[in-house]
Amino acid sequence: MLRTLLAVAMIAAVPSMAVADVDLKKGKKVFRKCKACHAVGEKAKNKVGPQLNGVVGRKAGTVEGYKYSKAMKNSGLTWDVETLDKFLIKPKNEVKGTKMIFGGLKKEKQRANLIGYLKTFGADGKQAE
Repeated sequence: MLRTLLAVAMIAAVPSMAVADVDLKKGKKVFRKCKACHAVGEKAKNKVGPQLNGVVGRKAGTVEGYKYSKAMKNSGLTWDVETLDKFLIKPKNEVKGTKMIFGGLKKEKQRANLIGYLKTFGADGKQAE
């Protein structure tokens, strides 16, 4: 039930996606592409990239203990759904000078599912069930 509510809330910020199109299980699967550099969950630690607990709503460049590029620290971004969606298409286009080497997710459904999945993790790493 909570996951459905989170998916509905996420869709409000991405109007082109239908509620039925957000699948948190698929979002978890998409996150596999991120796992080499990022972690989520109660035991998440910074890796090549920062841990992503509580990323939705967080100011960019603020995870403690992670050394960000100057570009990311000075980007002025806050990771809301719309900003994450745009960033995930091609990170280097959105934050020129970022050290994130990921090529991006071209498919809108993959991005929506991934963002929905990330929204289930609080800043403490606990996942809403």
